[in-house]
Order: sequence, then C-alpha cells, then structure tokens
Amino acid sequence: MQADPIRAPARAQDLTLRHRVKDYRAGDLERRYARLDVEEDFFINYGFVTSALHERMHPRPDACAPAQGAPPWPAARREHAQLLLEFIRERGSVHPREVDEYFSHGKVKNYWGGSSNATTHLMDAMHYRGLLRVVRRDGGIRIYAERQHGPGPADQAACREQLDVLVDAAIRIYAPLPARCLSFLVRRMRYAVPQWLGEVKGALERAKQRLSRARVEGVDWFWPADLDAARSMPQETVRLLAPFDPVVWDRARFELLWGWVYRFEAYTPAPKRKRGYYALPLLWRDRVIGWGNLAVKDGDLTSEFGYVASHPPRERAFKRELAAELDRMRAFLGLDCPVIAARGKTG
Repeated sequence: MQADPIRAPARAQDLTLRHRVKDYRAGDLERRYARLDVEEDFFINYGFVTSALHERMHPRPDACAPAQGAPPWPAARREHAQLLLEFIRERGSVHPREVDEYFSHGKVKNYWGGSSNATTHLMDAMHYRGLLRVVRRDGGIRIYAERQHGPGPADQAACREQLDVLVDAAIRIYAPLPARCLSFLVRRMRYAVPQWLGEVKGALERAKQRLSRARVEGVDWFWPADLDAARSMPQETVRLLAPFDPVVWDRARFELLWGWVYRFEAYTPAPKRKRGYYALPLLWRDRVIGWGNLAVKDGDLTSEFGYVASHPPRERAFKRELAAELDRMRAFLGLDCPVIAARGKTG
C-alpha cells in the first residue's frame, strides 16, 4: 500500500483503502497500525506491507535508503548508527526530536533540497536497512524502535525463491501489466532487496514463464495464471481513485487502457497544472473518464470535476452515482455537512 503525506482531502493510503475495506474511515490505518500485522517499509514504493513480505526483504546491506543514493555507509555513519541503536534500545521507542536533542548531530541536506536533522536522516537510513521499525506515528511523525532480523537465505536457490515470492506479490497488486510495465515493476525490486540486485533480471524472466499472457493490438499483457481474466459486466458505480491507486499507478498502462494522459501535479508549479493540485481519477463503470479535485473548507466538502470528453456522461445513472460517491466520501472523512459541488471543468 503506497503511502503519501498529502491530505487532499485525505492521504493516498486512506483514499486507496476506502474502496477495499468495508466502513473504512480516513486515518484508520494509522490509528490501528500498532495492532495490525503490517510494517512501514520500502517495497515497490514506500508504504505499508504485510509482516511476511517485510521479513522476506531483510536483512538489507548497509546501503543508503533509495532517496539518499546507493553507496554503502561510511565508517562514521556506521559508528553513529551503533550509538543511536544503543540509545533507542535503552528507551524502547523514541521520537526523532528526543534523539536529536540527545545527539545534536547537526543538519544535512535531504532529497528534496531542504534541511533535515541529521539524526532523523540517519534513522530513515537505519529503518530502510532494517535496524529500526516504525512502531506508531505521533501527529504523523514516525516513532522508532529497534528491529532485529534473521540471517536471510542461505544459498542462491533460496534467494531466488524469496525474490520470486516478492515479485509475484507485486504483480498481483498491479496486474494485468503490459510487457514494458512488467519490466519496470520488477526492476523496482532493486529498492526492496538491494542485496539481490544481480538476481533481478533473472527474476523477470522467471516471472514471464509463470504468468499468463495475451497479445492485444501488438502489446503483450501479463497476469497471474490463477487470476480469472474473463470479462464481467462493469459495476454501475462511480469511484474517485487515489493518484497512486493500483488501478491508475502505472501511467503507461493508464494511457493504453483509457487513451489519455494523467499526471500527478501536486509538485508541479500551479500555472503549469492541467488537472489540479491533487486530481483524483474518476472511474465510471470500467472507464476512467475524468478527474475530480476535492477539498474540505469550513467543514464542507467542495468538489470540482473535469472530463476527457469535455462533458460528463448524460445518463441519469451517472449523476446519481456521482452523488452517491460524494456521500461515501463525506462519511469516509467524517463530515456531517451537505456536499457543495462546484461547476465541472472540461478538458
């Protein structure tokens, strides 16, 4: 489950889960995290994975986290990490501010070009390596505790078996996949298991042998062999999807399936945005036909929509189902006020 900190109107992980967990409410994952069999970790992206998948990715070598580059840790960082680990071990769990107050390692430049506390930066790296785990969040801030892992696979055959399980898990989330997208997905295993980087190419070839495939209009598509690919009638439902929802995550596949370009524009300068700051893909039946921008203002849910066809579908069913989806969004957000719907945009 990919995670993202932006709330517009809720975090991406919550927006994704609301379609898949009955009666899910914004923030449930964070509130229940400590009681669930999940871990925060870097898999295909940073987010939440089952404890079983988490164990299969560790122990990782002393490489840096993906956002910090690939080189191994220098001796000074290993020394600092050991001191920090001893400090956390004594206290059980720690807030980054508590660590920084104790060590005062100074400042370092982070991935986004800003400045982060060096201790926080180091804890991110230790978390990625598997020395620490996130036990909970306080106000969105990770609270860390020590993490210990076993030795990992003993031989090459066991290593490949572990890697195949991880690859299959990723494919099951995002399938069906065009050949190019399948290759892109499997190559991202270099982040999940940098210790097995040399095995990733072979893992892709083995996956292609296990998967079902079909050639459609010159494109080879792949999906798990036990997945029922028979076409069923689409549901008469409108859904507003998160920008990182598995349905739309792969932008190349998105364009193949629905014939238009969707981009995540939260980090795009406002004058250059085409869809909006946090445009949510709008799924009607089995087609993504447009996008919506939602916000909570003074306790009200406001909405603005755009459509690829320059206008919304004309069926009464669409209007009814769009209203129902906004009602579900209000319940998900815990709002008690009526929906305020802005005029739709076209494009």
